[in-house]
Amino acid sequence: MAASGYTDLREKLKSTTPHRDDYKPKVSDYSNGRKRKYRDSEEDYSDYEEQREVEAQKVQDGIRQVNIFSSVDCAHIEAKIDEVVSAAEKGLYREHTVDRAPLRNKYFFGEGYTYGSKLEKRGPGQERLYSKGEVDDIPDWVHEQVIKKLVESRVIPEGFVNSAVINDYQPGGCIVSHVDPIHIFERPIVSVSFFSDSALCFGCKFQFKPIRVSEPVLFLPVRRGSVTVLSGYAADEITHCIRPQDIKERRAVIILRKTRSDAPRLETKALSATDPPAATPERPWILKPKRSHRKADPDAAHRPRVLEMDKEENRRSVILPERRRKSGSSSDNYWRRSHEASDSYDDTDDNANAARKVKMRRH
Repeated sequence: MAASGYTDLREKLKSTTPHRDDYKPKVSDYSNGRKRKYRDSEEDYSDYEEQREVEAQKVQDGIRQVNIFSSVDCAHIEAKIDEVVSAAEKGLYREHTVDRAPLRNKYFFGEGYTYGSKLEKRGPGQERLYSKGEVDDIPDWVHEQVIKKLVESRVIPEGFVNSAVINDYQPGGCIVSHVDPIHIFERPIVSVSFFSDSALCFGCKFQFKPIRVSEPVLFLPVRRGSVTVLSGYAADEITHCIRPQDIKERRAVIILRKTRSDAPRLETKALSATDPPAATPERPWILKPKRSHRKADPDAAHRPRVLEMDKEENRRSVILPERRRKSGSSSDNYWRRSHEASDSYDDTDDNANAARKVKMRRH
């Protein structure tokens, strides 16, 4: 027996920390690529799975899917979407109508709003509608070919929609987990899919560099031409997203919503000084086209990024004298000595490249 009178260190630990009597050891399960919350028994795990099933059912109860667009209807609408893309490339829309991102372009009509990097203050509830006239009106073809059919099918009431957004995804594109701003939009949220089949996922968490997405609470297949209506728990209490792996071909979605009458709106003076004035019939604002040179590649999100240290090394290789670039030394001291030495014998070149000198001080 030990001098302290304990033969089992666990008994000693328990006696010295009585407040830890109910402490349960934590274990972590990463099975099926999913991080499981800490628990110490199969009973706890079954409870966790049961909770997920209950939540999935709540999500399902808030989803309605209908098919009212035929293949012919889809083809006509997809041709119109291509016209929107072409007009945006030519710079025919107002600035806030078009929002570009890698592998995903967004086109606002009727009403647009700030989100993501465009927020003045980050965080939920900070989204704001743009001032009236900052985005283009909903095109007539959206009213005639999309909204009218939804009203006739009693999916939405007449006069409900005043905001239409077209999201155009390339293979590998995505949209991170989010809840459509409750203080901006009424419910339900209606979306119609085109070009290809995809999926909508609920309850996922995103991680980046490289991009990874956790297993969803609910995986909802979304077919070409299908209408998805979100309300209740599915719209307000859980996030939804589109994962990169679920966009295998080009896909577009038209999102139809109604803004709340009390939704906060940006004042004109709150816009950036570089923003153009509102367009007028006499002088419409023309947006210069911005082209993305990134190829549509499903694996694009997994490409390694160029680090700042690599950029610095590339800059040095341009600035340093020729004989420094030929040497294999990477020492900062050697770099400083070489650069200082170049001041004494390379005056002619220095006069031509004075703007590219970098002065260093010995310490």
